[in-house]
Amino acid sequence: MEQEATYRGTVYPWQCDHVGHMNIMWYVGKFDEANWNLFARLGLTPSYLRSSGRGMAAVQQNITYKRELLAGDIIEFRSHLLEFRDKSVRFRHDMTNAETGEMAAFCEITGVHMDRSLRKSVPFAEAVRGIALKYLSEPVEA
Repeated sequence: MEQEATYRGTVYPWQCDHVGHMNIMWYVGKFDEANWNLFARLGLTPSYLRSSGRGMAAVQQNITYKRELLAGDIIEFRSHLLEFRDKSVRFRHDMTNAETGEMAAFCEITGVHMDRSLRKSVPFAEAVRGIALKYLSEPVEA
């Protein structure tokens, strides 16, 4: 999934810690915002999730930090669908400094499609599967 960005944003001063760079809690939040944009592209829109009683749950998340981000930096995310299974999906977000083009961090996440009332994993809808299979990426270099 290499086309347009799945998230764009700015690092604000209140997101920086006592040493002056964006605190890790904000990295997690910004990766989460990219998640929902990626999911919407796959057909896992808010209206689909509400009307179907479905949800997504992260079961593993690994973040690698490459370069610090400072207040005022503009960031951009590109997302890559790495694996799509019956009930789970694995994907990666690359966070770059939009001004310099340098990768600041990347995050690989495994998520599970679930029935919110039963609290159990369930297969993805066929429409979602059809869209997702078109977006599967080749492995991404770190």
